[in-house]
Amino acid sequence: MSFFSKQFIDVIQWTEPGEGILSYHYPMEDNEIQNGGKLTVRDSQMAVFINEGQIADVFGPGLYTLNTQTLPILTYLRNWDKAFKSPFKSDVFYFSTRLQTDQKWGTATPITIRDKEFGAVRIRAYGIYSYKVADPKVFYQKIAGTVDIYRKMDLEGQLRDTIVGHMTGAFASSSVSFLDMAASQLQLADTLLATLKPIFAGLGLSLESFIVENVSLPDELQKVLDQRIGMNMIGDMGRYTQYQVAQSIPIAAGNEGGGFAGAGVGLGAGMMMGQQMMNAQQPMNPQQPYAPPAPGAPGPVPPTGPQAPAAAGAGTKFCINCGHSIPRAARFCADCGSAQQ
Repeated sequence: MSFFSKQFIDVIQWTEPGEGILSYHYPMEDNEIQNGGKLTVRDSQMAVFINEGQIADVFGPGLYTLNTQTLPILTYLRNWDKAFKSPFKSDVFYFSTRLQTDQKWGTATPITIRDKEFGAVRIRAYGIYSYKVADPKVFYQKIAGTVDIYRKMDLEGQLRDTIVGHMTGAFASSSVSFLDMAASQLQLADTLLATLKPIFAGLGLSLESFIVENVSLPDELQKVLDQRIGMNMIGDMGRYTQYQVAQSIPIAAGNEGGGFAGAGVGLGAGMMMGQQMMNAQQPMNPQQPYAPPAPGAPGPVPPTGPQAPAAAGAGTKFCINCGHSIPRAARFCADCGSAQQ
């Protein structure tokens, strides 16, 4: 009576209820497949029969009648009676072979690579890829197993870490500098696609496309690069200073009173700074060695006027009118006759 209380399955089929399911275990508890039952496998699906823990057969899209002709491997695994009319028990797993698109990948932390222009540099990258289940037998044995429902989100972390783990070698083998990576993203994507395809195949998957959307530097390194680009864009520092001064004149003229004075002070400081920067860029002239005057030639003329330096001797001073050296105690200049203080 327990045998007849079981339900016999005549038709086995599965339609995906939503996105993201990679494998589905058809419910077989207390059910047995009627010999001669129908198995429907739709496009973008494959089905796997498991008998006594072993893969018995794999079915592609189509409609199948379950008997000894359609299950040759299963017939070999089991001993049925001569009529082959008894129901049989087996597990059926469906696999979605649809393309899983818009899968995200990216570097959680910057990776360090060797750059031919900057030396060692840390970069970040992200993009998208797509894949599908290509070998249900391998995917069942290595990934999905006997889980009732296996979703793509259960596999995302594994695939993402696999991609990032092989990025360093792919970027290094491309021998493209960071500044040229933006123009070589297609080449980098093709390199990574060729590198990752056999790894995906080892999991029963087929990597269909791989896209590098962006390659960038961390924020602190990007600021340094921006400063370098800005200096290269400036070019001639002298002309840049002149341009800045010319732009400041109308602003200073538009201010009144203290505002104009303050702008004038800032303008003067800017001009002085620009002149110092231009002087710093020019090579320094070597000091000329001192050459004594030729015989009979006049010696150096002593400084005159109010700007003349003070004499080293303690008993002399300079005339306040003509600058001639006179004794410190003299009340009148012996050269011009003017009174002294």
